[in-house]
Amino acid sequence: MNDILNSYSKSLRRFEEILKKEKSIETSDSAIKRFEFTVELAWKTAQKFLREQDIVCRSPRECIKELFKFGLVDDDPRWLKMFDDRNLTVHTYDEKTAEEVYERLPQYLEILQSLEQKLCEH
Repeated sequence: MNDILNSYSKSLRRFEEILKKEKSIETSDSAIKRFEFTVELAWKTAQKFLREQDIVCRSPRECIKELFKFGLVDDDPRWLKMFDDRNLTVHTYDEKTAEEVYERLPQYLEILQSLEQKLCEH
């Protein structure tokens, strides 16, 4: 569990760092790519945590529901929107969508940091 949690934490720090930089095409593209990595690691870390509790979840949405039951995430609509945005940026690319997602990244950072904190406490 420690290895994947450490990877998640590192990815989260890099995501946070890029969001602090002045916006440009390069930083926006980098932030979106780091967002994708971090979201992927968030749900994989959650999946591993839950597996250690003898709970199997096969999708990000399933994992979030189970984490909610554990009190590790709040019942927050940003979680589902975040996974939708991640799917948008991974599977399609157009500048308007990228711009819209980029504007939401700071609110996703907040919930991802909260998950990290709670996982570290367990």
